[in-house]
Amino acid sequence: MNNENKINLNWYPGHMAKTRRQIQEDLKIIDIVIELLDSRIPISSQNPDIASITKGKKKIVVLNKCDLADEKQNQLWLQYFEKNNLPAVLTDSNSGKGIDQCIRKIENIMNADLQTQADKGRIGKKIRAMILGIPNVGKSSFINRISKRTTAGVGNKPGVTKQKQWIRINDKIELLDTPGVLWPKFESEEVALNLAFTGTIKEDILERVDIAYYLTKFLIENYRTKLCERYKISEQFIEEKLAQEQSENENIYEIMLAIGRKRGCIISGGNIDEEKTARIILDEFKNGIIGKITIECV
Repeated sequence: MNNENKINLNWYPGHMAKTRRQIQEDLKIIDIVIELLDSRIPISSQNPDIASITKGKKKIVVLNKCDLADEKQNQLWLQYFEKNNLPAVLTDSNSGKGIDQCIRKIENIMNADLQTQADKGRIGKKIRAMILGIPNVGKSSFINRISKRTTAGVGNKPGVTKQKQWIRINDKIELLDTPGVLWPKFESEEVALNLAFTGTIKEDILERVDIAYYLTKFLIENYRTKLCERYKISEQFIEEKLAQEQSENENIYEIMLAIGRKRGCIISGGNIDEEKTARIILDEFKNGIIGKITIECV
């Protein structure tokens, strides 16, 4: 475990500029942007570039993976975005929860524009949508679910290059399936860790054991009961460990090792395999096994 309590941010996305230029070009023919966020980290999974390059476009925020997040916080985040004049909806792309509501919201947002077009004689104009989101927010799953896994194009449109693939959502909405994902630009350790917790930044960027340490610390402070129930350790045990006269790092590290011992991560000499322990904690958080947990709270 790195006792310096410092995260090394040695990472930069080289293909960001190319992706940004492509999206800016595609936006010229788009009516509404669907910004996909991770319900557990709505701010950290929101690329600040998206706000600037989509300025002036109608937008809907989709808080995906809502099934993995704290239900109370989900509702608070919906209110947060609505207060900031951003229509928002909760979805779980794996089960399909919220997908129909998302479609209705898009249609409601665009109704006035479509009526204006109809008044000018342009009857039956389709709503053209684009999905933007950083890696691992579930973009592919969302597209498959909202399009009912239909990937056939709906034909070439005037002014649209042949490479652009349109996916028919319903009689009113078409989805442009060309933009690559935008990687997040981050400068703070907090954002980097939040993205690491949820698997957006892979373990070759940050040390897995360090990531698991910070996640364990967060869970002890915010979701202690869920942590204790999952790993069958008592709250009294945690209190005793935290009360030891040594650094907080060492105390939390010992709690991590206790979790590893409970899960059978024992190697020669009775020592604990910290890598295996870290993998278990991170995987079980990502998959919702520890419980419904929101990292960023309103």
